[in-house]
Amino acid sequence: MNSGNILWIDDEVDSLKSHIVFLQEKGFNVNTVNNGYDAIDLVKDNSYDLIFLDENMPGLTGLDTLSKLKEIINTPVIMITKNEQEQIMEEAIGSKISDYLIKPVNPHQILLTIKKNLNFSKLINNKTNSDYQKEFLSIGSMINNVYSFSEWIEIYRKIVYWELELDSLEENNMLEILLNQKKEANLNFFKYIKKNYSQLVNSGADSELTFSHNLFKKHVLPKMSNGNSTFFLVIDNLRFDQWKVIKPLLQSYFSIDEDMYCSILPTATQYCRNAIFSGLMPSEMKKKFPQFWLDDIDEGGKNLYEKDFLIHNLKNMNLHPSFSFNKVFNLEHGKKMIERVNEFLHKSLNVIIYNFVDILSHSKTDIKMIKELANDEKSYRDLTLTWFKNSPLFELLKQLSTLNVNIIITSDHGTINVTEPSKLIGEKNISSNLRYKTGRKIKFDNRDVFYVDNPDNILLPKTNMSSSYVFAAPNKYFVYPNNYNHYAHHYINTYQHGGISMEEMIIPIISLSSKK
Repeated sequence: MNSGNILWIDDEVDSLKSHIVFLQEKGFNVNTVNNGYDAIDLVKDNSYDLIFLDENMPGLTGLDTLSKLKEIINTPVIMITKNEQEQIMEEAIGSKISDYLIKPVNPHQILLTIKKNLNFSKLINNKTNSDYQKEFLSIGSMINNVYSFSEWIEIYRKIVYWELELDSLEENNMLEILLNQKKEANLNFFKYIKKNYSQLVNSGADSELTFSHNLFKKHVLPKMSNGNSTFFLVIDNLRFDQWKVIKPLLQSYFSIDEDMYCSILPTATQYCRNAIFSGLMPSEMKKKFPQFWLDDIDEGGKNLYEKDFLIHNLKNMNLHPSFSFNKVFNLEHGKKMIERVNEFLHKSLNVIIYNFVDILSHSKTDIKMIKELANDEKSYRDLTLTWFKNSPLFELLKQLSTLNVNIIITSDHGTINVTEPSKLIGEKNISSNLRYKTGRKIKFDNRDVFYVDNPDNILLPKTNMSSSYVFAAPNKYFVYPNNYNHYAHHYINTYQHGGISMEEMIIPIISLSSKK
């Protein structure tokens, strides 16, 4: 049996008796009024699930009534009109009607419209949950039969797709199952990286897989060859799922080409971003440019020489373009980028690094309000979307969409929500990151880490002859035995990076071209 409260507003409401009786027989409670003023009084004191509104009424017109109703309620409004003038329909749609019908209408049209609007979210819920159920076994089979990194990219794409689809539902019955499947996928991804990472990073320049150190050469350099100004935007800590919620805002401005690359280990800014700009793996950076490289235990900023690394990288490729290099840490910095657009257009390459998402993820550790605002993955994505929607970066991109320029957007690494502490012991000068450690005499639970006793094998630098690295498994974070409970509690459910997970290592790289 149907149910729901309906308000029908029509100056000829007496002629609708057969329609109303039909709906009442179907189980709906229908109230009627013959003018907009009475309708406004009714909705102030009563709750309705749906409103039918005649467009052509004397006195307060249908459009005027609609405007006043929308100031009071968010109830779906179906406009009924015999006037198909484009201007009137555009105004009605602009005022956010849910649907419209053209007179004369029959009872079955009315019933179909009611079901479509009252049951719309339920139909979507049922269809989406059902579709994921069908996909569940297919994804599970893929997780257990992976032979290449490109297959992991496809698995991660599917999991993010379904996570966003289920997250958008009012009744996401399958979300918990999906999150468990993502956890299973991450554990298998961790095993895959432990087994194959050394071979992957040593496979050479001919490898089809893009890593941090060959990203610039494979994805930015080809764009620069067409002679247009190229904008290379690095949003620190941006994950693939965060990109997917931002993407719809850009689709009306750009044609979008979406790809993925693999962030090197450790998935930390010092290693990954320096690798992007230098075109070198960390051990090579330390060997060739010791003046620019600082080890984890050294004091000072670890990303102070990215521009210098880029200059040497360009020279190594026999390129000498005019370029700008910019870092955006706050709103004012972002606004200055917009003001400098004309200046940028005279440069072959413009690098802009945005740190907001990185700041957001670190703030969740220390700021109680951010912890509450980003208490799960959905709210973390929503915060990112809110930032981007109101950011100077979005304004900059909208301006660039009117120009003939190349735009590449990417990140240096992602981040993961950590939920499981793992005990670790090391010497006093061991590195401080929660998702990886480097130093001597590190003791750990072998189930929780990828242990590399010889950093040369994965092209990482040594602080001394007996240095080693450990990288945390998905959702794990390292805690020392001293004051263990305090730190385990402090860092649980925070976003960290440096270790191994799909979220940290499978990174979006986006090419935008104007639709103009």
